[in-house]
Formats: sequence, structure tokens, C-alpha cells
Amino acid sequence: MITPEKEIPVHHLTSEKFQMSTLSAAGPENFHDVHRHNFFEIIWFREVYENSRLELDFESYKLENNQICIIAPGQAFNMKLEGEEGYAMAISREIFNEACDIESVLTGGELPFFLNPKNEKTCSTIISLIEQEYKTSSRTELLKAYLKAFCIIIGEQINPQEPLLNDRQRIQELVGLIEKHYIVHKETVFYADQLKISTHHLNDIVRLLRGTTVKKMISQRLILEAKRELSFGALTVKEIAFKLGFNDASYFSRFFKKQTSQNPDSFKNNEKK
Repeated sequence: MITPEKEIPVHHLTSEKFQMSTLSAAGPENFHDVHRHNFFEIIWFREVYENSRLELDFESYKLENNQICIIAPGQAFNMKLEGEEGYAMAISREIFNEACDIESVLTGGELPFFLNPKNEKTCSTIISLIEQEYKTSSRTELLKAYLKAFCIIIGEQINPQEPLLNDRQRIQELVGLIEKHYIVHKETVFYADQLKISTHHLNDIVRLLRGTTVKKMISQRLILEAKRELSFGALTVKEIAFKLGFNDASYFSRFFKKQTSQNPDSFKNNEKK
């Protein structure tokens, strides 16, 4: 039985900056609780069952053979392993930033996607090299080089090769800035200043490319974090409000209800059922 934590358990990388295991060796104890990582994780599902599923931030995903998922630090994650075949690599932020420069992954992970069959053999070879090095000398620079090769290949399926236009780059930067500052900075002007453009111009870009506003993007990020805490943690509504930078718990409750049509207590009780 898992003892309820005050907050969602966070799994840390200890002395190593890189860890690798097969899914069968990872064992159910590593995945059966809802948890977050303070590191990136790349999971390659080689062979799964008909009912294999992964839960990531309130969404359940049916898994299929040869899918890859990249989980970013902070995402609420759960999976019940029943003997699926594949690999899991836990990678420190520092190493991941060097090996995988795909902006969308750095800011929010990547949902399960199919590995292109023509790349499967190459990726298998690289994984074998990583596994061999990890079990023997475990030289960081060599592991990093292999990992970079792996990320280049899978990255082509995540990030189309056409150059990003300035506005698209700004959106990616904005997503990263919101991820970093959303608890302290909830006003559009802060993000516009960081991107060195006017608030009006920034909102125009966001409306055009995302169909929303900066304010709504910040609110969505706050609501996502609030839902994580209400569902999987044991903090009170008041504690969650203060953790998310609200000085007034009743204002937080009104904000939550406006965004979700439920008050926090109702949401928490429904999730716990």
C-alpha cells in the first residue's frame, strides 16, 4: 500500500545522470504509483499488450508496438507494467538539453508516437550500444553521443525539418517561459518584455498560431498544476492555492471554478472516487 504523500511523489535521479533499464526489468514497483520526475525519460515500447495504457496529465493513452514517449520533468505519470518489452532511459536535464535540442520536447515532453519502421533497425543498434556502454564503462560523453544520435533520428518525426518562422519560435519560447515563471508571473506584459515585443503583438501571434491568448495559456498551465495536486497529492485547497502563487484561497477557488466549472473540492472528491 502506498502511503499518501503531502505532494505527488517526485522520483529523482540519484548519483547517476543517466540510467537505463528494460521495461521488464524496471518492474511494476517503479510505475504503479502516480509520480513526477525531476528528469526526462524516454520510453520505447517495443512490444505491448492489447490493454497496455499510459496515463499522462489526466489523459489515458492506449499503447501500441513501437511507440516512443518522452516524459518531461514535472509531468504526472503512471503506467501499470504487465511484462511489456522495451526500454526506459532516465536522463538528467543537463544531459538531455545537450543531446536533444527539440524545443517542444524540452518544454512539454512528447506524447506516444510511432517510430518510423525504416528507422527501427538503426534505433535498435544505437540502443544496444547505449545498453552495452551503460553496463560496462558508462562513459558519460559516449552515452551522450549515442543518445544524441538516437534523438536526431526520433526528432525528425517530432519536428518537421522546415525552418521555424520567427513567430513559431516565439511561441516555443513563450511556452518555455510560462513553464518556468507561471507561478510568479501571471501577467502578459512580463512575457512580452522577456520576448522583447509588445503585449499586443504577442497576443496577435498567439491568437493566430494557437487560437487563444497569453492570459489563457497561463491560466491553463495553472489549472493543469492545480488538477495534478488535487488528484494525486494530499495538499489542502488552501495549500495548493499558496503553492501556485495565490495569496487568497477563495480567489483561487473562484479562478478554478471559472476555468473548469467545478470548485476545487468537488474536483478533488470526483477524482478520488
